Amino acid sequence: MRNDFRWINEPQSWERKENSLTVTTDEKTDFWNTTWYGFKKFSGHIYGCDVTGNFTFQVKVKANFTKLYDQAGIMVMTDEDHWLKSGIEYNDGAPAIGSVLSLGHSDWATGVFPGSADLFWMRLTRKGDSLRLQYSADGEIWPLLRVAHFPVGEKCTVGVMCCTPERGGLLVQFEDFSLSEPLDKELHDLS
Repeated sequence: MRNDFRWINEPQSWERKENSLTVTTDEKTDFWNTTWYGFKKFSGHIYGCDVTGNFTFQVKVKANFTKLYDQAGIMVMTDEDHWLKSGIEYNDGAPAIGSVLSLGHSDWATGVFPGSADLFWMRLTRKGDSLRLQYSADGEIWPLLRVAHFPVGEKCTVGVMCCTPERGGLLVQFEDFSLSEPLDKELHDLS
């Protein structure tokens, strides 16, 4: 993991060791902007670094999601109004894979996760004004989760995120951080 990672909304309890980060979420933390609920929140935890241009960011995530809206995964942002978060989020009585894109207002797309949600991988590739989001249940097969337009300039912050809107105390472990040149594979290449 690069040494220039920093906290946005630093949690009270966390520990970094080489290429892993363990976090316990603070009480009632969240990321959302207006849509449907009418509120704006930017209190979740982000551990990220600044990047310029195109890149691929990948990480392995371990957590035990049990309460409504428990979530952890990855995030890319330029400010509190322009960001994308993605990972596992607990809703409708089960952990689901999903993403939220906020370009002034948030959207939310969610679906069934095809594995055990206590261990998963996330990958985000930026190519110009486009984002390619992938996930994996085994670290080998990488289905496409989302392609999104993200027209926010050259510089952004990318890293990991976690939050618990209904409680505190979710223990999350992030491992195998990887930030590299962008993977320029075909859109439906699952490797």
